[in-house]
Amino acid sequence: MTIATALVYLLAAVLFILGLLYLSSPKGARRGNWVAAMGMVLAVGWTVVILHNSFTPAGIAISAAGVVVGSLIGTLAARTVKMTAMPQMVAIFNGVGGGAASLVALSELLNLAGSHLEFQSSVPSVFALIIGGISFAGSGIAFAKLQELMTGTPLTFPGQHIVNGLLALVILALAGVLLGVTGSVVVLIVLLALALVLGVAFVLPIGGADMPVVISLLNACTGLAVAASGFALDNFALIVAGALVGASGTLLSKLMSDAMGRSLTNVLFGAFGQVQIGTSESNRADNRTARAGSADDIGMLLAYARYVIIVPGYGLAVAQAQHVLRELVDLLEKRGVEVEYAIHPVAGRMPGHMNVLLAEAHVPYEQLKEMDEINDEFKRADVALVVGANDVVNPAARNSPGSDIYGMPILNADQARNVVFLKRSMRPGFAGIDNDLFYDSRTIMLFGDARESLTKLVAAVKAA
Repeated sequence: MTIATALVYLLAAVLFILGLLYLSSPKGARRGNWVAAMGMVLAVGWTVVILHNSFTPAGIAISAAGVVVGSLIGTLAARTVKMTAMPQMVAIFNGVGGGAASLVALSELLNLAGSHLEFQSSVPSVFALIIGGISFAGSGIAFAKLQELMTGTPLTFPGQHIVNGLLALVILALAGVLLGVTGSVVVLIVLLALALVLGVAFVLPIGGADMPVVISLLNACTGLAVAASGFALDNFALIVAGALVGASGTLLSKLMSDAMGRSLTNVLFGAFGQVQIGTSESNRADNRTARAGSADDIGMLLAYARYVIIVPGYGLAVAQAQHVLRELVDLLEKRGVEVEYAIHPVAGRMPGHMNVLLAEAHVPYEQLKEMDEINDEFKRADVALVVGANDVVNPAARNSPGSDIYGMPILNADQARNVVFLKRSMRPGFAGIDNDLFYDSRTIMLFGDARESLTKLVAAVKAA
């Protein structure tokens, strides 16, 4: 590697790190994307420059076509994807990254096929082949579950974890054979096939509610595969980019599982969400009823409140109601009402989901409060307006040791003087657990599509 190449790759690595730094805040996220993209353009461009003598005319045409097609697909997907479909887009893009790393490793190993592989130089390629294959197949299943192409319910069978464990041992054994005994093409293809099977088998028993954590973990796997490809190709930029993705994906997986009050092993191996009907049925047996209200009554309550905390959730994204919500907030603020937004770490489908959604409606970043920052403020709130959220305000996480979500950190909406739920129905959230807060004497339910309900509230506040 020449000094110039080392310096260019170092600059690209610095841009990757700065981009990641900016992405840690919603306010700097847009800038972070551009900075990281500049780093990638620099790394890819310089790689083409230093390798241009190695390209044949056909190779140049194929590479150019790949760049054009990939850019068009990426641009079209980013501009047309709905906010509710953002997690599955992340999943499929992550899978493509893992698949690319696996193909690079496969190419490197096929060049040496039939001969004895040198252990030290071939380990990164074998590692990238396995991890990239697992990430590719697993991300495909995660996409299918989130896109409802298949059931989001955990698919399990007796002894499944044992079977998966044995499959992993077989993969390790074949990797040892490939590195220490023979570089046979047959062994190589079987190894890749088993890695793909393990990726599918790994994700099938995980419920749709836990898919964001799985996507983040698979993203970390893709990063590790890319870093390993960097070692195989002696490419410093790939090593740094892959290491950053691997580290950030691992940390995000841990933070998300902590935000749900569960260990990462429980998320991955607990088959959470398989059967969740007991709590709802017991509530029906208790003959408890929720109090439904009218938009006029709730509009009057909001108009004469002093402090309102809004809790946005996935239902807000589904209804694309963020702009109407912003209109309602503007009306309340003109009346002197203090309004803030309480953002749970796993609100929506992935961290930052609600931040991006509300940013589309130009909600000031200063009004978006993280859970730890705003939880104590619910005690002085006149109204907690819950728009399309459920599990993140369920007091069972705090009060019911037998509940599946017990221990999950929640927003303290139940401590507000009045709680208003905007929901389509009484159906439970992703966890499949009924919410005791629905039946609280301070709670009012406004049933219907979030956008329509908020439009009615806007009219009610104007008339108040």
